[in-house]
Amino acid sequence: LCLLLALQMKVHGKNLVSVCKLAFKICRNEKNDYLIQNDRLLDCLLEVLRTEDLQKDSEAFLYCMGAIKFMSGNAVLLNEMADKGAIEILLQLMKQINNIKENDMYFSNMGHILVQLTATLRNLADLLPPARHQLVCNGAASELCVALEQHVNDKDVCTYIVRIFSKLSSYNDFCAALADCSRCYILFLALLNKHQKQQDLVIRIIFILGNLTENNNQAREQFFKERGSVNTLISLFQTYYELDLNAQKRYRERGGEEKKHPKHPSEAEDVLIKLIRVLANLSIHPNVGAALAAAHRIVELLVTVLEYKSVDDCEELVINTATTINNLSYYKEKSSAVQDKKLRIAETLVKLLMSDNMDGVVEAVRVFGNLSQYHEIRDFIVQKKIYKFMTALLDAKNQDVCVSACGVLLNLTVDKNKRALLMEEGGIGKLVDCLQDFGPTDWQLACLICKTLWNYSENITSASSCFGEDTDTLLVLLTSLLDEELALDYSLDRDLRDHHKQYWEREFKPVAEKLLDRIQSHHSFLPAVTITPF
Repeated sequence: LCLLLALQMKVHGKNLVSVCKLAFKICRNEKNDYLIQNDRLLDCLLEVLRTEDLQKDSEAFLYCMGAIKFMSGNAVLLNEMADKGAIEILLQLMKQINNIKENDMYFSNMGHILVQLTATLRNLADLLPPARHQLVCNGAASELCVALEQHVNDKDVCTYIVRIFSKLSSYNDFCAALADCSRCYILFLALLNKHQKQQDLVIRIIFILGNLTENNNQAREQFFKERGSVNTLISLFQTYYELDLNAQKRYRERGGEEKKHPKHPSEAEDVLIKLIRVLANLSIHPNVGAALAAAHRIVELLVTVLEYKSVDDCEELVINTATTINNLSYYKEKSSAVQDKKLRIAETLVKLLMSDNMDGVVEAVRVFGNLSQYHEIRDFIVQKKIYKFMTALLDAKNQDVCVSACGVLLNLTVDKNKRALLMEEGGIGKLVDCLQDFGPTDWQLACLICKTLWNYSENITSASSCFGEDTDTLLVLLTSLLDEELALDYSLDRDLRDHHKQYWEREFKPVAEKLLDRIQSHHSFLPAVTITPF
């Protein structure tokens, strides 16, 4: 009660310091939470932050902010803070702190206050979505970036701000606000270079960069253009790859190979998972992707991960790596390191292709889809009998799997001497089944199947000898799929229907019509049977 009276009487100077220090001591003890919840101490402390002079009463502010930080550890008080406008008051205080520059005599004191302030904001960030909305509306992203830049040498301040960004960048509105802070990329790179082996900080920054570059092409380009960005990623990749490789060697030396591998990623694996996700995101941008595909050290490290790590060791790491290689294999420039290492990549992917992990299998097939555009890889696929596996995958009844497998088979039919392989393992029948199962809902897949069958049948002499027992089914199916009334689902919403129709008209229809015409012109129809009356 005396404490509340003192604060309400607007004491100043040493008296204010003493009162705030007492509040700090009370709030530090969790046993006092029930007392604090039933009085107006929070209101009084927020009023101090709102009305008193920061520079003149910096010591009082430190104790006041520390008391509020302890309060924010209590769920009831935390909600009360948000309801009473604490976020806006704290961000106004941060703006004042950000206006005090490094050469100012008060700067070091501001750093101590900022630690308590950012720790409180981190707790408030857990109150989603209302707290997130307030943080976005009050410009938290830009103010936090300014604070990060000014206090880049203060490990505690950096840690709390990075934790806030890590929490909030998973949400589109805050992520967009952070991406608009053009200085954030260079700040994150500076922190990564400064604290490369501090795993807890590194993993959060890499996670933030992954969020920023996930759906934002401008962010991909902006990060890539920052000086030293790729070298920083390579250095981190090398550091944590070596840490993980050494840990794996020690594990196996202790006989760990005989035991079940831990399910959860290790700290080093976790960094690699998130770092490779950043590379995968960056590689979507055409110019950035082409540059990364030409970065031999990056490609070398990615391939090495697939060589020493199995999907059973760390599923997410292996699949992320395969996804990134797939993205990079899309770029066909002469300078591509993926092109230089294509046979080594293909050999490495066989292990993943033959695994029991369907997500891993799909990623491996996708890479083969891109790499099989090179004749050396097509020869490798035949030599290792991988084409039989691709044919078997058509039975998976999984649209994504069928698209990827069909892409590889289509590329194989570019070589005339490989076309007959489609007859093995019932390949023609399986392609026709896929066309029947998925054609009306996936015109991309339907188009791939028709192109594959078109290439395969180039030297056709008889439809029945070419397509066997599937000839009549294929004729009926193509006729049906080329009938707009039957093929296009008009119950779909207008935009989706227009999208389907556009792909049907531009991609599927031309090749399907040619294929149907070829089959009909080489097909001997049985004459109708005439019944003579007795």
